[in-house]
Amino acid sequence: MARRRVLLFLKPFDVYPPRPCAGSAASFPTSSSPPPSQPRAANPKVLSYLDDRCRVHKDTIDLCQSVLQHKSLDWTSVQRNNFSQPIRDVDLVITVGGDGTLLRASHFLDSSVPILGVNSDPTCPKEVDELTDEFDARRSTGYLCAATAGNFEQILDATLDGSRRPSELSRISMKLNGIQLPTYALNDILVSHPCPASVSRFSFRKRSNTGESSHLINCRSSGLRVSTAAGSTAAMLSAGGFVMPLSSRELQYMIREPISPTDADKPLLHGLVKQEQHMLVVWYNQEGAVYFDGSHVVHSIQHGDTLEISSYAPTLKVVLPEHLLMKPSE
Repeated sequence: MARRRVLLFLKPFDVYPPRPCAGSAASFPTSSSPPPSQPRAANPKVLSYLDDRCRVHKDTIDLCQSVLQHKSLDWTSVQRNNFSQPIRDVDLVITVGGDGTLLRASHFLDSSVPILGVNSDPTCPKEVDELTDEFDARRSTGYLCAATAGNFEQILDATLDGSRRPSELSRISMKLNGIQLPTYALNDILVSHPCPASVSRFSFRKRSNTGESSHLINCRSSGLRVSTAAGSTAAMLSAGGFVMPLSSRELQYMIREPISPTDADKPLLHGLVKQEQHMLVVWYNQEGAVYFDGSHVVHSIQHGDTLEISSYAPTLKVVLPEHLLMKPSE
């Protein structure tokens, strides 16, 4: 029997803010520097906290690699910033970082390869309580990550022997002027002007497979956000949306900060795109952008472009945390 192939997909270390070094150029005053009485990152607890985040992340990577070395597996590791090709010819992708690393890896996966997320730097409630009066000490949320350093080998073994099965999560598909974009969003997409202070001008309507359409809504706002069920607990929830069952194949959309909507339009500024529907958006600014799962994947759009947004996308197989495991569909 062939040995199974595993790809370890890693969050890099350069995402952590660098510690200022004495005597470096950054330590000398400039016109934009704080005055000497208020040096940058003066709180030693902040520096210690950042150092610890980096250490914990590295320790988790070392642990995962050590576990894999003792298994009958063919495995290799890559840093997420150095990867740009579709992931093929592997039996499992393991991401080490947080939700952002899992989302990044998902953009290279079809519906055939499962993914297991390891939260390398989970939040410590005691640490947050102790430091809440000084700074925000929350670490990685890891909402979609099934494992941590403490239970990685156990979750890995259960995944490999089939006792822990991945769940299929819906994703967002987008066509730009009729051409399918290669990226599918696992959490959400944001359609907006590249400058957040600029007004986004667009129109949209929902249309079913049978051709039935809602009336056209013309918008001036700060943009349009569309989320999957998995993404409904992220930015969508923060903006006032609602949490959807993870098994849902519907999409939730919200017009962000609409300017003077009509009374007739207001009920349609936040709602659902059913599985058998898609959303048609026409963009009317000179420039715009579509952001997939944050800021790392961006597609430019321009005046007159048409977007077709739907859940007609390959699902993603994700090994979920116990508390998120979906009940079988009735």
